[in-house]
Amino acid sequence: MAEPHLLVHHKGDNVGVVVVENLTAGTEMLCVVTEDNSDFHLVVNHDVPIGHKVGLADFATGDTVIKYGQDIGKIIAAAAKGDHVHVQNLKTKRW
Repeated sequence: MAEPHLLVHHKGDNVGVVVVENLTAGTEMLCVVTEDNSDFHLVVNHDVPIGHKVGLADFATGDTVIKYGQDIGKIIAAAAKGDHVHVQNLKTKRW
């Protein structure tokens, strides 16, 4: 298997984590689900830094983001499948 661009840790996650440097918009990513070693492809819509999240589905304001099988926050601005998910569109539910 080729080196993945994105890791998804749990089958129920709706975001994955970029694991390569210099990921640029328009790249067809190899995405690997570490829970079962399955894979899929997804085109990234933005340049995304290593360690940041990419949406695996379309998100509406108020949607819950799941990473590592856990609720990590809510969407505060709509995001499309393949978009960079970070502080511009995601906020913790703690405060």
